Amino acid sequence: TIVMKMSKTRLYVEKKLSSNIMIYIKNKQHHFLKNVLRISIQDNILIFDGLTGEWLSKVISINRDNVVLQVLEKTREIKSETDIWLLFAPIKSLRMNITIQKATELGISRFVPCITQNTNQPKINIRNLKMNIIEASEQSQRLSLPSMDEPIKIDEIIENFPKDRCLIFCNENHENLPLIYEALSKKIDHYKKWAILIGPEGGFSKDEAEKIVSLDSTISVSLGERILRSDTATTAAIFSLQS
Repeated sequence: TIVMKMSKTRLYVEKKLSSNIMIYIKNKQHHFLKNVLRISIQDNILIFDGLTGEWLSKVISINRDNVVLQVLEKTREIKSETDIWLLFAPIKSLRMNITIQKATELGISRFVPCITQNTNQPKINIRNLKMNIIEASEQSQRLSLPSMDEPIKIDEIIENFPKDRCLIFCNENHENLPLIYEALSKKIDHYKKWAILIGPEGGFSKDEAEKIVSLDSTISVSLGERILRSDTATTAAIFSLQS
């Protein structure tokens, strides 16, 4: 049996893992292991691939442009997770990074950036957001990686929205809506798949809101009396659904 030395870190690798294979760690992760963590030969590193679970590996060589790991044994299996999409209007990049990070930690399975009438940030750096997803998964002990779509117009998403997925519409422009917690507790047995829709800083236009509400699977909810910033609203909505 292998004596578990505490792993110094946890890394995502883009390769399907199995025992005894060698993994070459390069670029940013190589720099992190070699120069930031200052790892040594025989150190243990936990690695995961988003497909097969989490594995223990050991450092077998440290070179100028790579670190070689040998995969030892599986430490955790992937469990099935709640299937939740996050549909969000892009916002300024700092807050968007926070949104993506928190949503990844809270178990979102797919990100769908939506371009709406009031979206003032139509260009987004998908590559940057994917790196954020990886970092948040590494740090939060998550075993799977959510996917990130290219931006799509809100009308297109609504027109092709799957009927078997409940759309939780955080509609801050409307009064007298049920609080998200009450609304969901009545519906929790009706659906296996979910999506949370968070609007841009200026809210949805009247036309957009009408289209969203017209879907049979939409539940309009309130997140409380205060108007929340979108990164806060996202975290609150996902947490309510997960609980």
